[in-house]
Amino acid sequence: MGRRGPAPTPTNILRLRGSPRVTQRRLKSEVKPPAGRPTCPDWLDEEATHAWRWLIPLLEGMGILTRIDRNALTRYCQHWSRWKKAEQFIQEHGDTYPIKDDDGKIKCLQQFPQVAIAHRLSLVMTRLEQEFGMTPSARSRIQLPSEVKRDPRMDRYFIHTA
Repeated sequence: MGRRGPAPTPTNILRLRGSPRVTQRRLKSEVKPPAGRPTCPDWLDEEATHAWRWLIPLLEGMGILTRIDRNALTRYCQHWSRWKKAEQFIQEHGDTYPIKDDDGKIKCLQQFPQVAIAHRLSLVMTRLEQEFGMTPSARSRIQLPSEVKRDPRMDRYFIHTA
């Protein structure tokens, strides 16, 4: 039997939300994944690789990305690629096709398999997006501290206009 209830929220997400549940005990007992940028698998197709290259800088900017996130991001990018292909098929061919009887008259309309595929992939992608704070509702629960400490090593990545 699986675990009950919702999955626990990572401490760094709770901290960004300003949650009072961040305790010293929890901070000491929580596993800390290795920091850094995960590497893109070389076997991803072109569309999935494009999604990877688009997402990584955005997630890094949010401060929630670690190297251990590679598998979840790989799945997300794969699903994105498949979802996009299914949606392109639907745009080109429509949602349904006619089923005809022996006389050539239309009996009913049948849904293309791509419609169900796109729907299932959309649900899975939404769950992964929530895990990474990529939906408006997930982001609304994240609050940045009033004063963000500046890391001088990151200055080279930002344009200063002052």
